[in-house]
Amino acid sequence: MTLKIKPPKLKTHTSWANKRLVHGCIGGDEAAWDAFLNKYKNLIYSIPVKYGFSPDDASDIFQAVCMDVLTELPKLREPDALPKWLIQLTSHRCFHWKRDQQRYVSSDSEQTAEIADEQSPLKDELLVEAEKEQVLREAVASLPDRCHQLVQMLFFDSTSRPYAEVARSLGLATGSIGFIRQRCLEKLRRKLVDMRFQ
Repeated sequence: MTLKIKPPKLKTHTSWANKRLVHGCIGGDEAAWDAFLNKYKNLIYSIPVKYGFSPDDASDIFQAVCMDVLTELPKLREPDALPKWLIQLTSHRCFHWKRDQQRYVSSDSEQTAEIADEQSPLKDELLVEAEKEQVLREAVASLPDRCHQLVQMLFFDSTSRPYAEVARSLGLATGSIGFIRQRCLEKLRRKLVDMRFQ
């Protein structure tokens, strides 16, 4: 299974620890909220996408989850559980969103039962996948700037870029891209091991 994710393009505040994010957001710190969105926007948005929602619905769900975070965050007991909590919060919001949409489709109890089965919260394996994607996003974002940019350009940009263009963008010799890429991927691998990515 291929992970399709988009790491944050801007590295601002991605290194904020979850404890600092949670306390800052609860305290009304605008920089903390910006850091929270920068760090977790892709995670939150990916859940409705996995549910199969349209981009418009996914955006609406994203907004609803952000509102939920503002009201529910003070109830989070363990800041390190923030990614899992966000996955569950978003998954439940998706479930309720789809259920509410289906209420008006049919009053036939048999069809309603089938819809309820299809729309249950995401299967555990998809939630685990979302969590792994977030760990990978954070690991890529924590790389040194040059490595972060290189990995972004080579592996995450929507259009494939030749080494010559990547080298020009980073101010490097074309022949050095392969070597630097290997070093950056090794740094990424070590970070993922440290983060217990499996």
